[in-house]
Amino acid sequence: MKHDASIPALPCVELEPTLEFYGRLGFEVTYRQRAPNPYAATRRGGAHLHFFGLKELKPEEVYSCCLIIVEEVEKLHEGFSAVLREAYGKIPVRGIPRITRMKKGQTRFTLVDPSGNSVMFIRRDEPNGYGDDEDASATHLGKALKTARRLRDFKSDDATAAKVLDAALRKPDAGTTLERARALVARVELAVALDEPARARECLHAIDGLGLSRLECESLREELEAVDKLVRAQA
Repeated sequence: MKHDASIPALPCVELEPTLEFYGRLGFEVTYRQRAPNPYAATRRGGAHLHFFGLKELKPEEVYSCCLIIVEEVEKLHEGFSAVLREAYGKIPVRGIPRITRMKKGQTRFTLVDPSGNSVMFIRRDEPNGYGDDEDASATHLGKALKTARRLRDFKSDDATAAKVLDAALRKPDAGTTLERARALVARVELAVALDEPARARECLHAIDGLGLSRLECESLREELEAVDKLVRAQA
């Protein structure tokens, strides 16, 4: 018995640069039409993406989005990042095109193509509520961290996520020392994406001044390593 299928058709300024971009990431062209209207179909495994030309399209104003469900995301993100680094000289984490950052245990990331379309890759077994509902802290910082994650990973809205964290960090008794450290680490990551080197340095200095215990430092080790890797990748 055949199953129904849904295939997104996304707008693009030009077909060729779009197909070249997705081709680097493993999408093969299965159909191409140049006239009377530009149109192309691509496929990567079981994922299908179609594109149609729209000359007046402004990438910075595009809101087109689609979801691709995959078995795993960490290795996929690593592979995509390597390809994009080779193509652009560094991993594009801001501007258009770009790819959102990835931390160990994260279950989704977003790829924004040259025309501004957002393609979100989501791990098939992603927990309900993104896995942060049941154990979310009720402190101001805990709530801010959860909100910032949602803004970053669901809406690719780094600027608003940064504002949420900044507002929470200005409150002296907003949460535990470890939560403050986690919020500062998250803010460093956003500062890199938003091209705010001074803010990134400020947050790193603030982390050093928290006087974290050895146990707290160990619990933050992977997050700090991820941020350090991101900062070095942009140098």
